[in-house]
Amino acid sequence: MHLRITLLAAARSSSLLDVRFEDDRPLDAAGWREAERAIPVYGHLAGAELRYCSPTLRCRETGEALGLRPIAQPALRECDMGRWRGRTFREVAACEPRAVDVWLADPHATPHGGESLFSFILRIGDWLDTRPGGEGEECPIAAVVEPTVLRAAAVYALKAPPHTYWRVDVHPLSAITLTGRAGDWMLGMDH
Repeated sequence: MHLRITLLAAARSSSLLDVRFEDDRPLDAAGWREAERAIPVYGHLAGAELRYCSPTLRCRETGEALGLRPIAQPALRECDMGRWRGRTFREVAACEPRAVDVWLADPHATPHGGESLFSFILRIGDWLDTRPGGEGEECPIAAVVEPTVLRAAAVYALKAPPHTYWRVDVHPLSAITLTGRAGDWMLGMDH
C-alpha cells in the first residue's frame, strides 16, 4: 500500500511568538485569519481518507478551520519537555544554561527530565510507519501538527542524523508530503 501523508503545521498562536515548550494555547486572532485564508490552498485536505491532528488546541482549531474535522492522535504530541514545559527558551537558558547546552548538543540527553530528541523523532517515525492503508491504490492522509512534529517527521523520513532537527525551519501553515510506506519515505514540499 502506497501512502500519501500531508503534514501541515498549525496556524500561529501567541505561543509561537514567545516560543514556549509544550504550550497548549489556542490560535490567536491572527492565527484564525491565517487559517481561514489558507482554505483555498489546504481545503482539499478535508477529502483525505484519514485526518488527524496533534492533541494541542491550536492544531485542533486549525484542522476545524480548514474543515478537516481531525482526530487527535496522542502519538503526535510534542516532545515531552519535562520541567521545562510552559517556559520559554530564554527563561530556561537563563536558569539552566549548561542543561540547555547539553540538550542542544546531545540528541539522547534529557536534562529537563522528559523525552530525548532522539526518542521524539523515533516516536513520530513510528506513527508514520504504522499508518493504516485504505481501500484504494493510494491512501491520502492529512495531519495538522505542531511545527516540532513536522520537523521530527522530516528528519525521520530523510533518515538524517538527529541533530539535523535543529536545521529544519517550519513556519505556521507550511506543509510537507511524505509518500511511500513504512521505512521508505519520499519527502515533498507543498506550497
